[in-house]
Amino acid sequence: MVLQRKTLMTGADIERSLSRIALEILERNHGVADLGIIGIHTGGVYLADRIRRMIERQEGAAVPAATLDITLYRDDWSLASQNPIVKKTEIPFPVADKTIILVDDVIFTGRTIRAALDAIMDYGRPTAIQLAVLVDRGGRELPIQPDYVGMTVAVAPDEHVHVLLEEESECDEVVLLGQAAD
Repeated sequence: MVLQRKTLMTGADIERSLSRIALEILERNHGVADLGIIGIHTGGVYLADRIRRMIERQEGAAVPAATLDITLYRDDWSLASQNPIVKKTEIPFPVADKTIILVDDVIFTGRTIRAALDAIMDYGRPTAIQLAVLVDRGGRELPIQPDYVGMTVAVAPDEHVHVLLEEESECDEVVLLGQAAD
């Protein structure tokens, strides 16, 4: 089987999209008062950190940040593995009465976001939760839509979007992988 690889976003495209998302967050929320950013492991954590730094540079004010592992909140975790790999959730600030910016790299079915919402509610009741994603690939199974999107792309069911970030890869890039036609 031969895989077809197509670059959807370069490092410059990713940086530009994250910069736009950071500005949209500031515009919609009129600054950073009562804002908190939570990245979903793994890709969302790196993107949330980048967005947080951009916002802090723009506003000159600190924004609390957190990381969230949703493994045990997934509705399919027992199907995926008998021994799930659980990463660390660190939410060092109270979420109650904050506007939470939830960040993930790709949104597909909406199930990861549903699990993240459940997990956040275990920490308190925020004023609002807004969703920022780098790539919206469509194919929703749940009525969940992002508030901030870097790129929207139509993806066939047998294709996969991979977000490669320099924190774990050689470079920043979003690629589409699918089977090549014979």
